[in-house]
Amino acid sequence: MRVLEQLEPQGVFRFFEELCAIPHGSRNCQAVSDWCVAFARERGLEHYQDQAGNVILIQEATPGYEAADPILIQGHLDMVCEKEPGCTKDMEKEGLDLYVEDGCVRARGTTLGGDDGIAVAMALAILDDPSIPHPRLEVVFTTEEEIGMMGAVALDASPLRGRKLLNLDSEAEGVFTVSCAGGSMARCALPVTRTAFAGTALAVRVSGLVGGHSGTEIHKGRANACMVLGRVLQAMGAETELRLVTARGGGKDNAIPMESSAQVVASDEAAARQAAEQMAAALTREYAVADPGLRVEVTACEVSETPMDRASTEKALCMLTCLPNGIQAMSMDIPGLVQTSLNLGILATEADSLTATFCVRSSLGSQKEMLHRRLRALMAQLGGTVSISGDYPAWEYRQDSPLRDLMTEIFWEQYGSAPQIEAIHAGVECGILAGKLPGLDCVSVGPDLLDIHTPRERMDIASVQRVWRFVLEVLKRSK
Repeated sequence: MRVLEQLEPQGVFRFFEELCAIPHGSRNCQAVSDWCVAFARERGLEHYQDQAGNVILIQEATPGYEAADPILIQGHLDMVCEKEPGCTKDMEKEGLDLYVEDGCVRARGTTLGGDDGIAVAMALAILDDPSIPHPRLEVVFTTEEEIGMMGAVALDASPLRGRKLLNLDSEAEGVFTVSCAGGSMARCALPVTRTAFAGTALAVRVSGLVGGHSGTEIHKGRANACMVLGRVLQAMGAETELRLVTARGGGKDNAIPMESSAQVVASDEAAARQAAEQMAAALTREYAVADPGLRVEVTACEVSETPMDRASTEKALCMLTCLPNGIQAMSMDIPGLVQTSLNLGILATEADSLTATFCVRSSLGSQKEMLHRRLRALMAQLGGTVSISGDYPAWEYRQDSPLRDLMTEIFWEQYGSAPQIEAIHAGVECGILAGKLPGLDCVSVGPDLLDIHTPRERMDIASVQRVWRFVLEVLKRSK
């Protein structure tokens, strides 16, 4: 028995549950890509699949819509895989454990992947139902959206004739997203050398943080576990000779890290512990509202690696405290919109290096490049390097949008109010696709998804139902 089989619309939740049974984290999308291709073959649909795993499914217009302009429906196949502490699920090999609670679909112990599995489910449900009237549909499923939109960058758009795009990758019902920031991934690498050091080995752990999406929630003032760890380590190093062994935190560049940890060797254990306690008290006051669960723990441990030498430790602590993080500029044109930010999402230690990977976002290409240069300048002073990947452009607002006008009219009819038209700081693939399809008119919508990119993620069932009716009416009226 399927967990969601009693939910309406049945087609949407059936395909969503089937999708959730297939592991589909970023860089692990081949199986779900093949599943989409099998869907198309079973129904005789024109389809394309590329080496990146992107899939295009095409269904011709239903009777009466042959002369209408084609409509593109687009979403991404990959999800952010995050787990609660102690969760043993192998998200690379195991499907999700779905359940329904308080009117929402959730996944036990993990992220749900409603971002953007609901787009895939809705599109497949439309293609699967011959009673739904629509123009020629060109459904585009991309991969690796969550790690830099690399699927969209690699997509061959030549099979696509449409110039109206309905993107289903928004997380707030009633909001029409019409512009977004551009972004990139910046990986800072610091070479380190190691040498023996006599002292007490200690494990430092930062936990209990809320985390969240580094685009849509960067303005909420939440603590970044990797940056907090840097402050704790620097405070300890200011009171006693300290050598860093390892430092780790986060798992996705576009998710605000909830946990981080380090191993150090301290010459004066008591001084190191006292410094950590004092910094923990200060951090607790700073984040009392945004992160009331913040915890810093220092415990004795065994280390299996040789500590970094003094120079490498000093450079590592400088890197962890001086690298920029968080909001860098607010928009002067759109009140309340974050214009430029970056998030230290992944901190990792190898035998000969310490790496910090950032998600960089900006509505202005010049400010995004400014952050690239700032990171390079600091890392050059420390003897390190910065590599940039997954660079994608901003999606600029379009003054004349017949699709937005139609959707606004339908929204008024169904909801009795105007939709919220907004630009967002998070990235969506519309900017990349607009570069491949000149003249593209696109709007991004979606049902209510809460706490995406965290194990608290949940999808509102009633919202899915309303957005489904809305999408069907947009297709029906697109003659």
